[in-house]
Amino acid sequence: MASVDLAKVGKNLLKSGESEEKVELQSLWQDQPVVLFFLRRFGCQVCRWTAAEISKLEPDLRANGVALVGIGPEEFGLQEFKQGGFLKGPLYVDEQKKCYKDLGFKRYNAVSVVPAALGKKVRDVAAKASAEGIQGNFSGDLLQSGGMLIVAKGGEKVLLHFIQDSPGDYLPLEEITKALGISATVKAGQRPVCNDDVCTR
Repeated sequence: MASVDLAKVGKNLLKSGESEEKVELQSLWQDQPVVLFFLRRFGCQVCRWTAAEISKLEPDLRANGVALVGIGPEEFGLQEFKQGGFLKGPLYVDEQKKCYKDLGFKRYNAVSVVPAALGKKVRDVAAKASAEGIQGNFSGDLLQSGGMLIVAKGGEKVLLHFIQDSPGDYLPLEEITKALGISATVKAGQRPVCNDDVCTR
C-alpha cells in the first residue's frame, strides 16, 4: 500500500454532483470516517455493479457513523449514474483528476487498455452486472482506473488504500468493514461465472 499524503490530497477540489459547489476532499472526512469509492467512469458497467455492491453496506456504514461517497474523474455520465441509483451516497467529480493522480490510480494507454478490458476479471464482473440488469456504455475517458480510499475521522489516518490493477478489480465487502472495524449484515453478490459471449463494458 503506497503511502498517502492526506494533507496534500485533502486540499484537492471536487465538484458536488448535486449542488455543483466546489469542496475540498478533506471536508468529506472532517466529521466522520469516510469510504471514498473512485470510479473509472460513471458509464462503466463494472463500476456500476461495484457501486451497487458497496451500497449494500450503506445501512451498516450509516449506523456506525461512516459516510459512503462516490467520486468520478469527469462529469460525463453522471446524470445517468444518478438516475440509476447505483451508489447510495453523494457523488462528486474530480475535474482535474488530481486525486486520481495523487492516489496512484493508473491510466492505461491505447495499447494497454485492450487486454485489461478484455481480461477474465472484467468479463466475470460484466457477466454478473448483465445478469442483474446493470448495463454500461463506452462513453467518456476509457483509460482511467480507480480504487478506494478509507479515511478515519478528522483525517487521523488512512484505514485502507486500494488501487485497481485491472478494471475488474474491486474490494470484497468484508475488507471494507474490516478496515473500519465494523460488522455488516449483508452478503456479497456471488462472483459471476464467465462465459465467452460476454461483452466487456
